[in-house]
Amino acid sequence: MSPTLDPVDWFLFSLSRAFCSHLAVFIQIQGCIICLTLAIGWAFAAYVRNREINRMNDAMIGGNSFGFLCHDICELEHSNQVNLPRVTVVMPLKGFGEHNLHNWKSQITSLYGGPLEFLFVVESTEDPAYHAVSRLLRDFKDDVDAKVIVAGLSTTCSQKIHNQLVGVEKMHKDTKYVLFLDDDVRLHPGSIGALTAEMEKRPEIFIQTGYPLDLPSGSLGSYCIYEYHMPCSMGFATGGKTFFLWGGCMMMHADDFRQDNYGVVSGLRDGGYSDDMTLAAISGANKRLITSPPVAVFPHPLASDLSFSRYWNYLRKQTFVLESYISRVNWLMNRGLFSFHSYVSWGFVAPYLMAAIHVAAALEIHIKGYSYGETTCTTTGLLLTSCLAICTFTELLSMWNLTRIEVQLCNMLSPEAPKLSLDYYNWSMIFVAMLVDNFLYPISAFRSHFSQSINWSGIRYHLKDGKISKIERKKDSGPKFTDLGGKHLYGKKGAPPKASFLSSLARSLCQWHQPKKYEV
Repeated sequence: MSPTLDPVDWFLFSLSRAFCSHLAVFIQIQGCIICLTLAIGWAFAAYVRNREINRMNDAMIGGNSFGFLCHDICELEHSNQVNLPRVTVVMPLKGFGEHNLHNWKSQITSLYGGPLEFLFVVESTEDPAYHAVSRLLRDFKDDVDAKVIVAGLSTTCSQKIHNQLVGVEKMHKDTKYVLFLDDDVRLHPGSIGALTAEMEKRPEIFIQTGYPLDLPSGSLGSYCIYEYHMPCSMGFATGGKTFFLWGGCMMMHADDFRQDNYGVVSGLRDGGYSDDMTLAAISGANKRLITSPPVAVFPHPLASDLSFSRYWNYLRKQTFVLESYISRVNWLMNRGLFSFHSYVSWGFVAPYLMAAIHVAAALEIHIKGYSYGETTCTTTGLLLTSCLAICTFTELLSMWNLTRIEVQLCNMLSPEAPKLSLDYYNWSMIFVAMLVDNFLYPISAFRSHFSQSINWSGIRYHLKDGKISKIERKKDSGPKFTDLGGKHLYGKKGAPPKASFLSSLARSLCQWHQPKKYEV
């Protein structure tokens, strides 16, 4: 005779029975569908990236040792290089951290053969980035056309957008294309050339973009950011047209800014909070083309001390962009994305809670000797749990495969750089991050909706009717570091940071060469 149910077991078995109802079964099957949909999306993205790897391998077999720079080696002939258009690279800077020197060097040492200028834009000389980048440019003064510009404080838009627009105002009069880069982007030697070649080939392109490949530092926060970015990566791995736009890499026609075509300048300047969301909305409203070439994937090392609280701040900023808009249609699209993402996020997490209850109930039955008849627990719950486990494994395998291929592609596009590796990726931590990030996303989204204000790099922005209406700057009450790069936000006016340029460079190189993170 089996033992009598105690209250705790009765409650556990009641939950397990409830999770076998029609609605609960639907939710669990829906979780399996979400996993499989992500797996299929990542598989397609991996196919697009791998096709580019095969093209580069075929080029090298055919005698083109510079396949990482261009498809046809004849493009490197002097007669072609002298006709390349002028490009201005605008980089809005904020703060200085462990990976900045390496990232900046990868940007200014581009192998683009045409006229090229770099404009590093800071809000003031108090920014630690000002002195760090100034010293770097002095070391390269005879090799690159680069300058540091002090933009001053923004009053009508976000500081990043203000810095970008000041950079555009200062660009060379003959510039044909302007490339906006975040200072945490690590470029490949041929990235600027590849983006420019596509713009020349297809003049109808409005914006070209790319996407980062996150390199987690080991903390749960860094894995949550990696997991947050991965679903979006399939929208950038199309090999062509996309509706997505990443503000870390955007190449546009310089004349669109000179002439304020489609309202790009006014749309950004007059209350703009997010550069990529604003420009994506302008592109959609005017039926303009956004593309993402398959080689536009960039290593993005995350800070070694990236805490969970900094991840939460980053997630808050990401959900807050859905509160900004430039038109009624844009507002409706953002509300739709808000609702869909929140529903799918909790729809992804709920089945795992139900599966945990089913497994716990089955273990209690086995350990305490209850009969299935007494607990009225059927095999339905375990069957659903098994299906979810298979779908989860398929999803993680597809995510691993895409990451593996993007790591291989980045290594081929930057043959001179230390090799990236998958060896240090903790896939158990990634699974936990998937649950944590999807659970927190709706909470962050609802908080952003009801607060209508956000602290971004020490500056608090308030929105009204989708646009910035008020800007507050209080150093003492804001964060001292940026979220992803862990960059110091403040320094002493007119004085360089305490650490010397050489010591910072040495520290960056030491972290760069850590075998567990960046080398095979």
